Amino acid sequence: MNLKTCAAIAGFALALGACATHSVRQAAAPAAAPAPDRRLEIQAQAFESFMRRGRTISPNFAGPAQVSDALATGAAYEPVALESGMIAYAALAALQEPDFVAGVRAQARGRGGGGLARRLTARPDLAGQLPGAPAAAARASAALSHQGEALDAEGGRVKAAAYGIQRQAWARSKVADPRGRLERVKQIARTGYRPADEDRAQLYRAVIQGPGRSAPATPAVQRGVALAALSVLGDHDSGQALASEPHSAMCLRLAKLNFHQCLASAGPYYEDIYCLGQHAMIDPGRCVAEAAGASRPAPRRP
Repeated sequence: MNLKTCAAIAGFALALGACATHSVRQAAAPAAAPAPDRRLEIQAQAFESFMRRGRTISPNFAGPAQVSDALATGAAYEPVALESGMIAYAALAALQEPDFVAGVRAQARGRGGGGLARRLTARPDLAGQLPGAPAAAARASAALSHQGEALDAEGGRVKAAAYGIQRQAWARSKVADPRGRLERVKQIARTGYRPADEDRAQLYRAVIQGPGRSAPATPAVQRGVALAALSVLGDHDSGQALASEPHSAMCLRLAKLNFHQCLASAGPYYEDIYCLGQHAMIDPGRCVAEAAGASRPAPRRP
């Protein structure tokens, strides 16, 4: 939109705001959604970025260099950060529900609203009683399910490639410097998330999915909805207490531990590919899907 067009509609505040800024948040989120704390966005970006990049790992390996690059992509998360990012991602999805945002604001203005933030921090499950909460929880659950199931599916293709690729001589050869390879993989996770230019836009493209199906909210989704409510209330500091959920935390820690243990015992390159598909993609993908309320699927046959 050019300046001449903006001037012609200067009397309309909403259109003028659209001309004045090209913020991804304003373009993507409903008008009712408040501007979330930047810390919340960064946490959610770290989650979405790992899940999105993990899905780009191709099962069509042609040599050791591609295996090494794929391992670096699959290693690029630290369990605690991925868990907090998952809950932040659920919160941003919940904030896309206008009735929920309006309901939280109305509740805060009503009788007893002064202690709402404190009650939600102590009992995140109480967020389910807020007006519009079921629809917000459905959005959060659907957003997490999509991310988890997609990574799980791509991991299945990578894992299957580990069996078929054994016919190639390079895949049967021993990994060069296996100890160094394992240490590099661990260091990638310790380095932490580094935002890329496109990550914020990608985050908001992902969370503005349509409403999901109503279902009982899991503890992780409850925390996401409570965190969204605290964001509406402007209480960004208290929300950090909601960034962890015991079952999801254990699931993600085990996924990472199994990934490292698998690589430590792997010999040829095709075994590295198996470790990648199973423990860096399928396992964390299922952790996220289960956090959203999906049941654990039966093990795939190789």
